[in-house]
Amino acid sequence: MRIAYLDCASGISGDMTVAALIDAGVDANAIRVGIESLGLSGVTLHIEEVMRGGFRAKSIRVEHPEQHSHRHLADIQKIINRSEGLTDDQRDLALRIFAAVAEAEASVHGSTIDQVHFHEVGAIDSIVDITAAAIGFTLLGVDEIVCSPIPTGRGQVRIAHGVCSIPTPGTAELLKGVPLVDVPVDAELTTPTGAAIVKMVVDRFADSLPEMTIDTIGYGAGTKDFEDRANVVRLIIGESRAVATITDSVMLLETNLDNCTGEVIGYTKRQLLAGGALDVYSTSIQMKKDRPGVILSVICQSDDVAKMETILFNETTTLGIRRHPIQRSIRQRTTYNVETDFGPIKGKLAWRPEEPVIFTPEYEDCVEIAKAHDLPLRDVFLAAQVAFLMEEHEEDDGHDHDGAHDHDGAHDHDCGHDHDGAHDHDGAHDHDHRHDHD
Repeated sequence: MRIAYLDCASGISGDMTVAALIDAGVDANAIRVGIESLGLSGVTLHIEEVMRGGFRAKSIRVEHPEQHSHRHLADIQKIINRSEGLTDDQRDLALRIFAAVAEAEASVHGSTIDQVHFHEVGAIDSIVDITAAAIGFTLLGVDEIVCSPIPTGRGQVRIAHGVCSIPTPGTAELLKGVPLVDVPVDAELTTPTGAAIVKMVVDRFADSLPEMTIDTIGYGAGTKDFEDRANVVRLIIGESRAVATITDSVMLLETNLDNCTGEVIGYTKRQLLAGGALDVYSTSIQMKKDRPGVILSVICQSDDVAKMETILFNETTTLGIRRHPIQRSIRQRTTYNVETDFGPIKGKLAWRPEEPVIFTPEYEDCVEIAKAHDLPLRDVFLAAQVAFLMEEHEEDDGHDHDGAHDHDGAHDHDCGHDHDGAHDHDGAHDHDHRHDHD
């Protein structure tokens, strides 16, 4: 398995990331071609070698005409979508990074993603940085991207809304669920652009270099020199014998209840699941004054937090709900039907890289067949599993299929590797985030 490790000991920004990708071997000309395809007149990408803290690194600078307008998300989407020089994967990643920025911006300003103004993240240099990063990570060809904890820096910085503490509101919103580390530097070490890139491309975080055999190392320089550290992002690429881990980011909501009936809790669970919760469960606990109670736990996507909390407040007597951003290791999955002697049964295929595929029949389908044929439910489950194993055996004999098990065009892939893009950026910053390390 090919793995990349982002070592962000001095923070991360868009230009540092792109410079590290180029220094690690990503074709700079391919990035230039992709940028040119955006149709931004007068834009030139300059790449040079610099020294930071005694270490050699690549640095990039975007030359562009002076601009005064602020852009909305729709304006940036139009720029990216009209490009004929980007692949579908590159375009998708760039759009997801900008969507993350827009959602964070909307959250901190109490607006919507369509109404927010991008300030410096809507500037040409930031459009170039994000698009170039999307191109670079797509061309990198790794199976997993791991990242160190992120330092934000210390102090304050002036933005369009006045002086703000570091991390600025948009950056902090984007860094929800991301492990942070304190680095005693009075500067903005991690920019909104850097935070959005991390949020969208990183599969997991690790305090130290993962087990790997190193092939290449790329260094991307920030624009400022620090006295006691090299202001660089280090991108380490190599081979690992570990199996690739697919992860996603979700939210865990919890509330303690000691004055709700079992009927109310059961009804609330069903409402939460119907509203889009990924899972809902309860745990028996002993609360204050020796009262028995339950913890009602809800796992959901970040976009659904408000909806889930509304249901909890409306249906239960809770006075407060705890939020926990969490990461999950998951199997990829797709829907799949099998034919049994009793009729078709829907189910799901699930797999991880280099591991066997498993098939899980849908409970409701099996119940219907069990009732219709007056059969034990376990016999119907067994029949579905046998039917799947027989089809697998036939495929192995006559077909060359990959781990995704796309058995026919009718299958609906309902889950892939999709980092939750429900975080965005405070686009109201005045300072130029290409030069956040100035």
